[in-house]
Amino acid sequence: MIELKQTEVFAKWESRLRDKRARTIIATRLARLAHGLPGDVEPVGEGVSELRIRYGPGYRVYFQQRGDILIVLLCGGDKKTQARDIATAKKLAEEWSTPND
Repeated sequence: MIELKQTEVFAKWESRLRDKRARTIIATRLARLAHGLPGDVEPVGEGVSELRIRYGPGYRVYFQQRGDILIVLLCGGDKKTQARDIATAKKLAEEWSTPND
């Protein structure tokens, strides 16, 4: 199983989701990601990928895989904030690191 870590930006975004079904769908997709089953994912550049969730406004989770055992959840958003979210994710990926990376 792949370890998922998250930035404060991602945690804040996730905690603000009001749609309970969306929260459940996103949690399910993240569990699948942790088991190596990414589903609908597209690279967006600089090592960052976009997990696309086709529900509601088109939720997106931006992440970076580091090695075979760690995925960093960078930020989330939806289709209408996509360009801004990608820029934020790339910036966070560059800034975020842990001693075990």
